[in-house]
Amino acid sequence: MTSGLSKTRLERLHDVLAGYVEAGTTPGIVSLVARRGEAHIETLGTKTIGGEPVRRDTIFRIASMTKPVTAVAAMILAEECVVRLEDPVERWLPELADRRVVKRVDGPIDDTVPADRSITVRDLLNFQMGFGGLFGPPRMYPIVDAANEIGIGMSPPGTPMPKPDEYIRRLGTLPLMHQPGEKWMYNTGSDVLGVLIARASGMSFEDFLRERIFEPLGMKDTSFSVPSGKLDRFTACYSSAGAFDEVDGFWSTPPAFPSGAGGLVSTVDDYYAFGQMMLNGGTLDGERIVSRLSVEAMTTDQLTPEQKAVSGLQPSDFDAMGWGLGLSIITKRDNIASVPGRYGWCGGLGSAWYSDPHEEMVTVILTNKMWDESRPPAVFRDFWTLAYAAIDD
Repeated sequence: MTSGLSKTRLERLHDVLAGYVEAGTTPGIVSLVARRGEAHIETLGTKTIGGEPVRRDTIFRIASMTKPVTAVAAMILAEECVVRLEDPVERWLPELADRRVVKRVDGPIDDTVPADRSITVRDLLNFQMGFGGLFGPPRMYPIVDAANEIGIGMSPPGTPMPKPDEYIRRLGTLPLMHQPGEKWMYNTGSDVLGVLIARASGMSFEDFLRERIFEPLGMKDTSFSVPSGKLDRFTACYSSAGAFDEVDGFWSTPPAFPSGAGGLVSTVDDYYAFGQMMLNGGTLDGERIVSRLSVEAMTTDQLTPEQKAVSGLQPSDFDAMGWGLGLSIITKRDNIASVPGRYGWCGGLGSAWYSDPHEEMVTVILTNKMWDESRPPAVFRDFWTLAYAAIDD
């Protein structure tokens, strides 16, 4: 095989993934292991429990795999000098000017100090804007309770949010959780970035993504909702407690807020095109999306050791991982699949993508089973192990 992948070991990957479907832990899986342009795809299980089989063109919710797409959109505008990474965001988002910061993240939201500086475009990309996900029991963080009360996306993907202008207005009524540039904080930066991209480009966020990324790459099934004519290819999404979202649920109609942090749906071939474009240094089949230098900037760790020590969804997150512009980068080889320089990101509704320049490989796994915790579930960890174990050169 020109890919240098072992047929026997790929069959082992099939058997292990099939075991998760047969055990009922993951209703449906579509996976891709592509090396040197040769793709191996598995389709296992069903779109809904007891329903029709998944296919290669089945559409899944990709949740936080939206973040790297949003980051590429921002880099397109940066290359054209429409935005600059060091620019204060209030140039386009005046609602976020003159920020204040809570003195203690677990303290009263009216006990604040002025922000040391403005939030920049770079802060949105590297998740250092000073606002983002905090996890703890109810009333542990008054700022999180206040954010949830005004509905600005601190809940799982698929939670209704206000229209973009109203979202930014509401966000602007709250103080920041930390000083800009102080700490990596998950998620919110990508949602704010989507609004900024729309205002800076003069187009809706979805139209910009479609015109500048999806159409050039042939990503015909990637969008913020599934039109009625494609619902027969869409999955339901399940949690351990049952159905989280049905085929005709949240994603069956266009959302008020196209979430740059977690709103997209896609297929394995669509996201393979995106992942291969990144691996190729910003180009695919003659279509240049961004420059090689932009991809290199995106895939360079932006976090200091001090920031890593106090950041993460769980304490060990940055032991072997860094964060670039809108995606993660593996920084230490601590298991079979941890190849330094491998980059990508996962989606908590059951998806993951990584591209690996060293091994010339793209891996994508899409499922209809959401994660139970911030750590990738066993089916993902086994998929990555088996994909890398299949390398035979």
